[in-house]
Amino acid sequence: MSDSGALNASTLSQDRIGLGIAGILAGMAAVSVMDALAKWLGAGYPIAELVFFRNLFALPPVFFILWRQRGGFATLKPRWRLGHVIRAVLGLGAIFAFFTGLRYLALAEAISIAFAAPLFVTALSVPILGERVGPRRWAAVVVGFLGVLIMTRPGAEAFRPEALYILAAALCYALAMLVTRRLARTDTTPAIMLSGICISLVVSGLVLPFGWRTPLGVDFWLFVLLGLIGGIGMYFMTQAYRYAPAAVIAPFDYTALIWATVIGWLVWQELPGANVWLGAAVVIASGLYIIHRETRARR
Repeated sequence: MSDSGALNASTLSQDRIGLGIAGILAGMAAVSVMDALAKWLGAGYPIAELVFFRNLFALPPVFFILWRQRGGFATLKPRWRLGHVIRAVLGLGAIFAFFTGLRYLALAEAISIAFAAPLFVTALSVPILGERVGPRRWAAVVVGFLGVLIMTRPGAEAFRPEALYILAAALCYALAMLVTRRLARTDTTPAIMLSGICISLVVSGLVLPFGWRTPLGVDFWLFVLLGLIGGIGMYFMTQAYRYAPAAVIAPFDYTALIWATVIGWLVWQELPGANVWLGAAVVIASGLYIIHRETRARR
C-alpha cells in the first residue's frame, strides 16, 4: 500500500472511531433522559405501565435498525429460542427493579449503584460461561464491590434499603448480558433486541389490568418520549459498538453519571452525597481496569 493509501485508511479508521465515540455519548445521553422520564412518571403511575410504554414506543427505532440491517426480516429467525425467553425475563426484571428504585433514590445515585453491573458480569462469567478471570480482575471486582458498599452504607443509620432495588436491577442486567453473549454466537442483534421487547410487552401488558392509570395530556406524550428516546439510545449504542472497539467505547458509558447529576440538579435539585461520589469513583476505576485487562487478554 502506498503512503497516501495508508494515510487514507488510517484517517478512515479514526473517523469510524470518532463516530463510535459520538454514538455512545449520544446513546448515554438519551438513556439518561429516559431514566429521568421514568423517575418523573414513576411518581404517579404503576411501574408496569412505564415498562409497557417504554417497550411499545421503542419499537419504531428498533424497526429502523432492522431496516438498516443487511438481510432484513430474515435476520430475525431465532435459533436458541429458550435463550431469548431467559434474556427477556431477566431484562424485564432489571427494568422493573430499576424503575422502582428510581422512585426513592436520586437519579445520579441510582445510576452510580447500577455501575455494579459490569462487576457482576465479570464475576458470574466464570460459573455461567466458563470464562477464566485472573487474580487481578478478581481483585478489581472486590474493590468495585467495596465501592458499592461505600455508596449504599449497609449497617449504617443512613442505609437506604431502596438501593437494593438498583442492585437487583444490576444483577438481572448482568445475567441478561451473559445470556446475550451466548445468544450472539447464533442470533443477530435485531433478533435479540426485538424478541426482548416483544416478550416484555406481553408480560407487562398482562400486568396492566391490575394497576392502570390513564395518561392524559402532557403525560401521554412523556410516555411516548420515554419509549422513543429509549429506542433511539439503543440505536446509537448499537452503532457505537459497530464503529469502534468495545475497549474504546465502554469507558464512555460512565458519562451517564454526568448527565444524571445535571438532570437531577435541574429537575429535582438533587446532588449526590460525598459517599456516592467516592463510591462511584471506586466502582468506575475498577470497571475501567477490568475493561483494560479484558482487552489485553483478548489480543
